[in-house]
Amino acid sequence: MNASAVINPGLVTPGDRLKNLLRGQFYLSAWRQLNRYQGKSRGRAGTGTVEHTQREDHHPRPVHQHWLSRKRLLIANGAFAIYATALAVDTGHADRTWAIWAAVGYGATTLILWLTRHKNVPVIIPLLVALAGALAAPVTWLVTRVAPTAEVQVISQSATLLLHHGTPYLAPGQLDTWLSYNPYMPVMAVFGMPKALGANGLLADPRVWLTAVSIALIWAAFTIAAPHRHCEDCRSNVMLSTVFIAASPVIAFPLAVGITDPPVIALMFLTLALIARPSGLIKAAAALGVACAMKATAWPAVPVFTVMLTARDGVRKAWRFAAATIVIAGVLAVLFAPEALANPYAFLQNTVLFPLGLTKHKTPAASPLPGHLLADTGMAGHWAAVGLLAAAGVAFVVWLIVRPPRDARAAAWRLAIGLTIMFTLAPATRWGYFVYPIGLVGWLLLTQRPTTATGGPPIEIPVQGAGEQVVPAAAR
Repeated sequence: MNASAVINPGLVTPGDRLKNLLRGQFYLSAWRQLNRYQGKSRGRAGTGTVEHTQREDHHPRPVHQHWLSRKRLLIANGAFAIYATALAVDTGHADRTWAIWAAVGYGATTLILWLTRHKNVPVIIPLLVALAGALAAPVTWLVTRVAPTAEVQVISQSATLLLHHGTPYLAPGQLDTWLSYNPYMPVMAVFGMPKALGANGLLADPRVWLTAVSIALIWAAFTIAAPHRHCEDCRSNVMLSTVFIAASPVIAFPLAVGITDPPVIALMFLTLALIARPSGLIKAAAALGVACAMKATAWPAVPVFTVMLTARDGVRKAWRFAAATIVIAGVLAVLFAPEALANPYAFLQNTVLFPLGLTKHKTPAASPLPGHLLADTGMAGHWAAVGLLAAAGVAFVVWLIVRPPRDARAAAWRLAIGLTIMFTLAPATRWGYFVYPIGLVGWLLLTQRPTTATGGPPIEIPVQGAGEQVVPAAAR
C-alpha cells in the first residue's frame, strides 16, 4: 500500500482495505485523521507504546492581540508620568493635587512594567496601580480634604435650583458673577442631585458619580465594540482598554477636578460602538441624545454621524437617526428643566452666550489659543473670532458633504478633526477641551481589529512524553 492511501482513506482500494484491516493500518490512519488537529495521544500500531503529538497550525484562529502591548503601555505610562510631573510644577490648587498623585501612580506603573518586562505578569496589574494613583486616590483626597472646585459648585448649584425651581439656570438679573452661570445642558444637573437631596460625605460630591458613570459607560462601549461577546481574550481586552482609558490623563484628570467632559466622551464612545452596526442605530441615537442633553460639546457629532449614515445606509436611516437624537435630547432637556421653557433667554445666556464670551461676566477658564487671543484684542477681534469659527464650521460641513465618511471609524476621525478646529478657534476656550479629539483617537487605536495569520495546512510534530521513548520516523 502506498503512502497516500494511509493518509487519505478515500484512496484505498477494496483489496488494500482488507490488507489494512488485517494489519491495523486502516484504523491507524483514520485515528490520525481524527486527531491531527487536536494533538491527542494515540497508540502506535504494533508497538504497544503511546505517541503524543502536538499541533503546529498554520491556519490558527484569530489571535486577539491587544493593541496595547507591554511596550506601548510602558511608553504611554512613562509619557503620562512626565506630563503629571510637569503639571505638578507648573500649576496649583486642585490641578497640582491631582498631578502629584498621578505622577506617583504613573511612575510606579512605569517601573513595574519595566521590571516585569521579561516576566509573565498580567499587564492589568500595573494598570490598576495607575488607576488607583491617577483616579481613585486623588478623587477621594480632593472630595474629603479640599474645597470643591468651581465646576463642582456649578453642578451642585444647578441641581439645587432644579429641585426647588424646576430649572438649573438663574435668571439674567441674578447672574452677578461668572460662577452664577451654568454652561451645561439640563441633564448634567443629575450628578448634583445626591447632595441636593441631602446626601453627605463622599457620596454627596458630583465627582464620585461622574467617575462611576463614566467608567461604566466606557466599559459598555468597549464591550459592544469587542469582536466577540463570549470570548475570553475579548473580555480581557475590554477590561484592559477600560482601565487604561479611565486611568489616562484624558479621563482621570478632568474627573478628579470635577470637569464634566468624561461622561460625554464616554457616551460618544458608546455611540460609535453602536452605530458601527446597522442594527444599533436607535440605541446609538439614544446614547448621543443623552450626551447632547448633558453638554453642548456633543452636538457636533450629530451632523458628522448623520452624513456618515447617509453614505453608508441611505438618507432615510440617516434622518431617522438625526431625528431620534434631537427628539431624545429635547425631551430630556424639557424633563430636567421644565421651567426653563418659561424663560428661554436665561437658557440662552447660560448655555450659548456665556461659553462664547458674549456675557458681562467672562469665564476665567481660558487658554492662549488663536480664537481667545484674537478675542482679547477687543470687541472687533471678538466678533472676528466668532466669524472665523462660523466660517470654519461652514467649511467643515462642505467637506463632510463633498467627501463623506463611510463608516464609524472614518466618522470618528472626522469628528476629532472638526472638534480640534472648533476648540482652536473658539473665543472662550481652554486646553482641557482637547480631551475630546484625543479621546476619540484613543478609541480608534484601542478598537482596532486583530489581524489573522494564515499559512499552509497544519502538520504534526511528535513530542516525547514523560518516561516515554519516541521511535524515530525511520524506524517506524
